[in-house]
Amino acid sequence: MLIQRAPLSSSGPTQTPLFGGETAEPAPAPFRFEISARSNRNRARCGCFHTPHGVVTTPRFMPVGTLATVKGVSAAQLADTGAQMVLANTYHLHLQPGEAVVAEAGGLHRFMGWTGPLLTDSGGFQVFSLGGINKIDDQGVVFRSPRDGARIELTPERAMEIQMALGADVAMAFDQCPPYPASEADVAAACRRTHGWLERCISRHSRPDQALFGIVQGGCFPHLRAESARVVASMNLPGIAVGGVSVGEPVEEMHRIVRQVGPLLPEDKPHYLMGVGSLREMAIAVAEGFDLFDCVLPTRLGRHGTALVNGERWNLRNARFRHDHTPLDPSCACPACRHHSRAYLHHLIRTEELLGRTLLSLHNLTHLIRFTTAMGRAIADGSFAEDFAPWEANSAAAHTW
Repeated sequence: MLIQRAPLSSSGPTQTPLFGGETAEPAPAPFRFEISARSNRNRARCGCFHTPHGVVTTPRFMPVGTLATVKGVSAAQLADTGAQMVLANTYHLHLQPGEAVVAEAGGLHRFMGWTGPLLTDSGGFQVFSLGGINKIDDQGVVFRSPRDGARIELTPERAMEIQMALGADVAMAFDQCPPYPASEADVAAACRRTHGWLERCISRHSRPDQALFGIVQGGCFPHLRAESARVVASMNLPGIAVGGVSVGEPVEEMHRIVRQVGPLLPEDKPHYLMGVGSLREMAIAVAEGFDLFDCVLPTRLGRHGTALVNGERWNLRNARFRHDHTPLDPSCACPACRHHSRAYLHHLIRTEELLGRTLLSLHNLTHLIRFTTAMGRAIADGSFAEDFAPWEANSAAAHTW
């Protein structure tokens, strides 16, 4: 099923005559989403999102490479984790090194040495959460650069221009992400602004080899979430995201939003839940029809000496690992688990060696990608459930792990 934006003309695709009077089939659309299996228990589905730089199988966790790098991890190492699509951030790359430098290099893929699909966040969340904001209005945002204090204006049009220069496969619309907590009036204003900015993003965006995703906002107010989902879905973009979660609200509130909004999203588009990467929350979201996830959690934990193991967080600084010469996770194929012991990882973390941070980051990334891959297998064979925990011996999905 094609998921390109609806054409302005209804005359159908143009076919090119070949020698001998034959007619060529139209070229495949650069972006399409195919659902290959559905759960008979819930809304979970697995599929393939086709992009100019490759296919993303879903469900899929996407590592975050904010500054065109996943911290402490090379592109080759990242590929070995099973990563398919990687994120970078428009706000941060605009500040350093600047989109002109990236464009000179031939685009973000060449600049960072990543040959697979890329997605750039619009920078909206970072502008509102990190910038010394002077003014937010319907035109855009004016803020001070945290690097040198320079005055910077970011509008929907400018966000599109920067992302088109970066050249990722997927660009995100510029949106206003309200904080938690926020009043209903403030969230309603942010929704109205987000929807107006989305229309301006669509008008300015012009790269045919780059998909534009819209973002649903609405905070913790069900009627605002429903209206935002309706408005963003009506734009008929190649994909749709849900933002404004994992911003400080209670986890039960996040679950409620996911369960409410998931069924409201168009079935034939990939559904992206922004900023979520914990195992339970991803499983709940997959059960509601979400496909794509991202979070800085795996590398942030790794840099601080924490490993994700079978649904738990292990602090490798703890003395209990000092004499433990077994693998971190015998079932994991990452370099930390294949080649090193818990005692060695404990030693690296206690001595602040950079290798320890890299190895734990690689393990944590592998763990989350492996988890989403296992969910896809379980969906395909009918063993997926919302309480997905395939490492447990009595799990119906143990074979997927």
